[in-house]
Amino acid sequence: MGCDCESCIAKTLLSVFNFVFFVLGSIVLGVGIWLVADKSSFIALLKMVESDQLEHFTQPAVIEQLAYFLIAIGAIMFFLSFLGYCGAIRESQCLLTTYGLFLIVILILEVTACGLAAAYKESAKTETKNYLQTTISKYYSSNDRNQSDAVTLMWNYLMSEMHCCGVGDYRDFNLSDKWNESKGSRVIPEACCMQTTLFDLLDKNCPYSPSDSNSYYKKGCYNALIDWIMYNRNLVIIVAIGVGLVQLLAIFLSFCLCKSIEKYRGMRL
Repeated sequence: MGCDCESCIAKTLLSVFNFVFFVLGSIVLGVGIWLVADKSSFIALLKMVESDQLEHFTQPAVIEQLAYFLIAIGAIMFFLSFLGYCGAIRESQCLLTTYGLFLIVILILEVTACGLAAAYKESAKTETKNYLQTTISKYYSSNDRNQSDAVTLMWNYLMSEMHCCGVGDYRDFNLSDKWNESKGSRVIPEACCMQTTLFDLLDKNCPYSPSDSNSYYKKGCYNALIDWIMYNRNLVIIVAIGVGLVQLLAIFLSFCLCKSIEKYRGMRL
């Protein structure tokens, strides 16, 4: 297609932008498929790195759950970037329109979710807490190597980094059957304790006898997360606006290129 300056810029930007995401999506999807097909090679690779923290990622349950997550994210990135890249390179109105419509739907869902959360703040707060408590009650288990999974690992890292325990406090773990079956004489998970380094407890007796001086067992992670978001609200707002602007730009460029293609074909006729 012969193109004017604006349509050439739109085509170039769409091609480069979507090619980058196509490559990234392919890598993420490929890693996810690799983990599903051959966990043992990944575990062997991680064990070559001398790090106590990486040992938590070598558990089969963690790898399996991580694999499916990567496949889902990679597939979405691969599909959308494929539509955008091929649509721009081949100058296909069908592919570009489909790409733009998908981005519009995603943007509408994001804006709607933010709007509903702001309009029904208390309901959103309650539902978020209930969801987080459900992840603990249904999935949280001991951090023993033969029992831990991705949800348990996520919670352990969150509590260790945010210096908190459970959603509201340590009593949330009493609702988990898996935790109750494996906790033994522990009162709280090790991740709720004060640590010198990640997962290295300041007081080895903390899980069995927690107190304000050796743990964060009374501090819930929900309030800790809210405090972190409020402290970094400017960064959160900038990132959210940036993501929205990138989506809007991609939508604008895709339909702009569609219009240029239609105009050029009309001129040839």
